[in-house]
Amino acid sequence: MEWAICAVAAIGFAFDIYELLMLPLIARPALMELGGLKPGSPEFNNWLSLLFWIPALAGGVFGLVGGYLTDRYGRRRVLTFSILLYSVSAFAAGFATSLEQLLFLRSTTFIGVCVEFVAAVAWLAELFDDPKQREAVLGYTQAFSSVGGLLVAGANALCIKLGPSLPAIYGGHSEWRYTLMSGLIPALPLLVIRPFLPESPKWLERKLSGTLRRPSVGELFSPELRKTTLVTTAMFACAYGAAFGAIQQLPQIIPGLPGVKEMPRLKQQEVTAGVQSLQEIGGLVGRALLAVLAVRIASRRTLLRLFQVPGLFVVPVVFAVFATSSLELTKIGIFFAGLFTVAQFSFWGNYLPMAFPLHLRGTGEGFAANVGGRMIGTGFAAVTAQLAPMMGAGGPAANYAQAAAWVAAFVYLVGLLLSTQLPEQKNENIASS
Repeated sequence: MEWAICAVAAIGFAFDIYELLMLPLIARPALMELGGLKPGSPEFNNWLSLLFWIPALAGGVFGLVGGYLTDRYGRRRVLTFSILLYSVSAFAAGFATSLEQLLFLRSTTFIGVCVEFVAAVAWLAELFDDPKQREAVLGYTQAFSSVGGLLVAGANALCIKLGPSLPAIYGGHSEWRYTLMSGLIPALPLLVIRPFLPESPKWLERKLSGTLRRPSVGELFSPELRKTTLVTTAMFACAYGAAFGAIQQLPQIIPGLPGVKEMPRLKQQEVTAGVQSLQEIGGLVGRALLAVLAVRIASRRTLLRLFQVPGLFVVPVVFAVFATSSLELTKIGIFFAGLFTVAQFSFWGNYLPMAFPLHLRGTGEGFAANVGGRMIGTGFAAVTAQLAPMMGAGGPAANYAQAAAWVAAFVYLVGLLLSTQLPEQKNENIASS
């Protein structure tokens, strides 16, 4: 049964990233169709900022609430609800008739994703008493997040190719609508498996014995936990800032590269999806590498810096130099940018369960991941969008690339400096925390 739970968690991790990474792929054509907006115009940049940031804010707020509910009512129940929420919301977004509708449904999708991560990580961590087994399970199941990134890039490419033969929606065959609708997929296996899934045994034992303390957001800022809460929240924000402020801006950058900008729009989207796939392959390698190293390197600071230090130099160069001049160099560079950046997400999935006591596990994870990562970190996408027109690099795509490079350099540097304050952890039985 433990492995059935791992399978559900892996599906959840895969499709929460699947749902999130739909936006960079569908935002450009959706804004052009629903709003008649021209890429690079102030209106386009403003709406792009809103689509990245407003759902992240909603996900952050409700994700924190979801973390609290995970501690109050159990991991399994909240996990199941969150997957159903983001699946149905993504499907419904495929029928949006206005930018406001799309924004609302992307917000409810984001809420489901934010809650799912917290519930799944707490659930998995409490299943395995052996520290090395726990680290390995958390690491390898989270690697499926990058599989989700590959799947959505492939689904988008397939929708572009098959769009004309698929049923018309509002009289058209817009590939971005079909891509959104594919987000219903993770709900299907969940409906079959859900009745057989047990609750976290450690949470349930304390709940039934009456020893489970009531969670409190205020307790995260007690003298014992304040430093952990603030440092993990800020560092999570930096990791997400690199992803959304730089890497996820590729769909705005690739169409402006030499040799690509002369292509028809649909061909540009195919090329962009291909580059996104290379980034996700890099992320998958990074997550797998993190899973291997997590059981071999005792120091959590050292483990994280193995990805932070090279990323500080590689990611800004990829965007400042490669992404303004060469498609082939961008393909190579984005693989490594994905490796160094995405591996850090798996690090936090391994680190956070040991950072907070059992009765605060969901609440603490929810605060760091959602307030830090989703609300603040994802907001760097809006920073990039607003900085881009100020770059003067020779066109909208080049401006985005330069802005992404500056954002990546900033968040990587801040994250590396903050790592000096990251509390080390003892590799012990999670039930004792």
